[in-house]
Amino acid sequence: MPSQHGTRHSARGQVRRDEIVRAAIEVIAERGYRGASLAAVAEKVGLTQQGLLHYFPSKEDLLIGVLQFRERTDTGGRDIVAEPMSMAATQGVVEANAHREAIVRTFSALLGESVTEDHPAAEYFRARYRRVREALTATLRQEWGDRLPSGLTPEEAAPLVIAIMDGLQFQWLHEPETFDMPAAFRAFVRLLDPKMAS
Repeated sequence: MPSQHGTRHSARGQVRRDEIVRAAIEVIAERGYRGASLAAVAEKVGLTQQGLLHYFPSKEDLLIGVLQFRERTDTGGRDIVAEPMSMAATQGVVEANAHREAIVRTFSALLGESVTEDHPAAEYFRARYRRVREALTATLRQEWGDRLPSGLTPEEAAPLVIAIMDGLQFQWLHEPETFDMPAAFRAFVRLLDPKMAS
């Protein structure tokens, strides 16, 4: 059983890790992953680069920390495969993302860069897409059974939902003042089921 002192130390360490991740999100949003340096992230949180390495031993570890933070934020820390979200909750993620430009920009930049050879986030995104397809298939089946009103099966519709969500984020990042990402996603959901309320 951990001592009370160990628990406090661990909690402080997690708070510091979260501060570093938030700073990394800002730096990556500004410069992209390849342009972001550990030194720039360390400076933002008042650490030396060596001090930052105590929390994240490499730039790749920090990158994975950023991606995991985004996923925890989107899902509220729940296992979305074991506990599928409702379509209303999925729409809620899109709504929330419309107010989190830095993290959406960072995620989108990393997603785009991850298709390049030897990118450290490539495996993370491959695994994430498999997991999210599985989770959305369960969500769609939970909402509509084996066939959506549009005629698609949950397995056919799940990758389309992901593509729409990712694509809408890119459009929104280019025109955040004029493009209504949540409204566009609600319109897509009505394509899946015209009876869905907007």
